[in-house]
Amino acid sequence: MTADARHQVIRNALVLRPGAQQAEPLDILIEGDTIRELGPHGMAVPDGATVVDGARRLIHPGLINAHTHGHGALAKAMGDRWSLELLLAAGPWISGNRSLEDKYLSAALNAAEMVLKGCTACYDLFMEVPAPSLEGMQAIARAYGDVGMRATIAPMVADMSLYQAIPGLYDALPSTLQDAVDKMRPQPYAATLKDVAVFLKKPGVQSDRLKLALAPTIPLHCSDDFLCACRDCARGHGIGLHSHVAESKIQALAAVTRYKRTITAHIDALGLLGPQFTVAHGIWLDDDDMRRLADHGASVAHNPGSNMRLGNGIADMRGLLKAGVNVAIGTDGSNSADNQNMYEATRLASFASKVRGPDLMRWITTPEAMHAATEGGARALGFAGQIGRIEPGYKADLVFVDLDHINWLPHTRTVNQLVHVEDGTAVRRVMIGGRVVAQDGRLLTVDLASLGRQAEAARERLSAANEPMRLLAEKLQDAVGTFCIGMAREPYTVDRYGSRVQ
Repeated sequence: MTADARHQVIRNALVLRPGAQQAEPLDILIEGDTIRELGPHGMAVPDGATVVDGARRLIHPGLINAHTHGHGALAKAMGDRWSLELLLAAGPWISGNRSLEDKYLSAALNAAEMVLKGCTACYDLFMEVPAPSLEGMQAIARAYGDVGMRATIAPMVADMSLYQAIPGLYDALPSTLQDAVDKMRPQPYAATLKDVAVFLKKPGVQSDRLKLALAPTIPLHCSDDFLCACRDCARGHGIGLHSHVAESKIQALAAVTRYKRTITAHIDALGLLGPQFTVAHGIWLDDDDMRRLADHGASVAHNPGSNMRLGNGIADMRGLLKAGVNVAIGTDGSNSADNQNMYEATRLASFASKVRGPDLMRWITTPEAMHAATEGGARALGFAGQIGRIEPGYKADLVFVDLDHINWLPHTRTVNQLVHVEDGTAVRRVMIGGRVVAQDGRLLTVDLASLGRQAEAARERLSAANEPMRLLAEKLQDAVGTFCIGMAREPYTVDRYGSRVQ
């Protein structure tokens, strides 16, 4: 057999096949960016193929983050006891006054952390203040391209503020704060979608590495006309829609007041649901909501770490799977969940199901968690059939884990160990499309030290520039927090909190 420089073979590794619970000794032949063959150690390969030694390495498919926010990397750990609504109230402070370079930097840091922790693709709902810009969208796309990561990027859009979205909240604010939040109202949606449409029409933007989508951030933050415009935009361009649906009890209750039905029922009536629609969080979905999503072939991005971090509750992953919904796993943004570790998010997906009740049959198994973190994510991102499995015809997005690391001594049961033990510290190599992008804890595509210096400079500059918004966020915290705590005590058809004491 003859070969060109496009062939490489990974020898002597243990490889995790789809659906298997235990890795097996296999060699992997890669042609260009694609897996061409799997076979026993020593299998015949084209002459001249580059040999990669996989001895004492476990190879699993790259993890896929179904929900993150690239803008969050420059705002990690800025809050402590923040509910979702308090995080949203703090948004102008933690994400304001970003330059174009800051937007690129934050997305690049976000991508870098994911890659170093074994994640090879993500769905990024990024925010620009006050609205998406053509230049900003291009900067986000360039950041993921420079790091070498696959991504589906979706600008977050809205035409209503938090204070317009939640019935009664604006009226609960003192008049001085009402005046302040009046200045935060988004621009009319036609202007918001203008740059998005221009970006979508640019030739060559989408590829096998980058896909585009649209994120009407929270349905309650969008007028019905705007939601329908997003629906039409997505369908016209053949792209996905991703939205925060029933993330908090506040949202669930507000929907009943405003729509006289659940958020899911409302967006279904507007025609948004379909195979290209991804629900972020979905904690407060009821059984009917889950059936609707399953009937339309929609996905749910389950973010257990963020759900707990913001006090939103525990999503019913078993209920979603039982209904037939495609479930993926996400980290959420580093401004709301503090890291981009998909191993941790996958472990929490398993653990969160176990505190919902004593019925073992409703607990999530480690194979189910692993599937959600790989193939479930691929489907949500629009990469189904291309990534998420180690199989011929799939892209060579591979993570090499060190079997001599303490996490793997002894190596007992592969999938259990990946989900419940691995934390990213045993990752030794990350390959995306056959290209090594990280090796022994180092990024090979971008200068992380340089990004770090830029991040520190940006932190100091943004801290000073956003000080007035920090002071406003502190003033809003008491009013918003008190109102939302009171509202959250109202009854709802399902209960997703971890405690009966509220």
